[in-house]
Amino acid sequence: MEIKAGIFVILGIALLSTGVECIPRRGLSSAATVFDITQFGAKPGGKKDSALAMIRTWNKACKSTEAAKMVIPAGKFLAGEVVFQGPCTAPKPIVIEIRGTLVADSDLSVFTSNYWISIEHVAGVEVTGGGTINGRGEDVWKFDAGEKIKNAPLLPVSLVFQAANHSKIHDIKFVNSKGFHMKVSDCTDFNVSKLHITAPGDSPNTDGVHISGSTNVNVTDLVVGTGDDCVSIGDGNTNLLVTKVTCGPGHGISIGSLGKRERETDVNGVTVRNCTLIGTTNGARIKTYRASPQLKASRIIFEDLILDNVTNPIIIDQDYGSKKKGQPSKVAISNVHFRNIRGTAAIRKPAITLTCSAAVPCKGVTLANIDIVPVEGADGKLKPNSCLNAKPVFKGKQNPGAC
Repeated sequence: MEIKAGIFVILGIALLSTGVECIPRRGLSSAATVFDITQFGAKPGGKKDSALAMIRTWNKACKSTEAAKMVIPAGKFLAGEVVFQGPCTAPKPIVIEIRGTLVADSDLSVFTSNYWISIEHVAGVEVTGGGTINGRGEDVWKFDAGEKIKNAPLLPVSLVFQAANHSKIHDIKFVNSKGFHMKVSDCTDFNVSKLHITAPGDSPNTDGVHISGSTNVNVTDLVVGTGDDCVSIGDGNTNLLVTKVTCGPGHGISIGSLGKRERETDVNGVTVRNCTLIGTTNGARIKTYRASPQLKASRIIFEDLILDNVTNPIIIDQDYGSKKKGQPSKVAISNVHFRNIRGTAAIRKPAITLTCSAAVPCKGVTLANIDIVPVEGADGKLKPNSCLNAKPVFKGKQNPGAC
């Protein structure tokens, strides 16, 4: 892989105040001034880097005194690392309308941080337009270190919302991210809807949507197929709703992993409802590391889920990803409810596996109206359910039976 200097974005940010200013043109709606990236130097065709043009366009839209819309028109636009930073003076919402296709640079040296596109420290942003964000992960997945190398950086996330409060994204396609497809971090009152996220089932660490440190986040109407979690919920989240997600391939919908880092904070209030999981490794999952700091994960509901050939339909795993077997997890899991979960499972594992911590056993776990059978044509039965360091309460229909 050719290594470049990788500093053009930093220079681009420094040059914002001296960039060429173009006169914005009015869109069809008189309510917003349109700032088109082609007016600021972006060239379609996917050969010339448009990162600086995109930054300049955002800067003008952000500092507008009128309602503003930043437009990425039809066509293919190549870009390296891009930062859209606030605070802004433009009235809310500031719209980023992606009509064409954004294509990431395949040279990892141009990404100085762990993201490709970051929208940060701004309130009232709306990303929409029906276009595509193509991370070109297929060019770099071979370099993924993941858990193999200690403290190795992950490949860049395609789109990060960092401290972007009262914002939303909808009607966007994501393809083949290098790392996670999208991340919502330290946000309040954030909506994610009508996304289509696609990557091969064997692509590494390509989570669909990851949420951490956020409050009042709604995720709805997604179609996600990746090589990792379709939706992953990290630490520090409060009052999250995930609904109407079709997931597969992938690792399912997961809370965690929790407890890997020292300064993580509690998870309080997560509902996953009315989702369909097809051919996934897991269905409803909570996972925590051994040797963790003291954390709490509580008020968690998984309900009205449909499973189709899922390997681990219902699972709490407090032995996740750690070789320090002598140190149990200190993540206290409580008030967890699995309700109205039905469908088919692979026969290699139990339908229900609750492996809780010996240091802080799970409390207040209920399972109600569970109906999981072997996938059609399977030659065998599901293994018996397993409950360790947990005393769950079973209600209503239980197929297979209680632990």
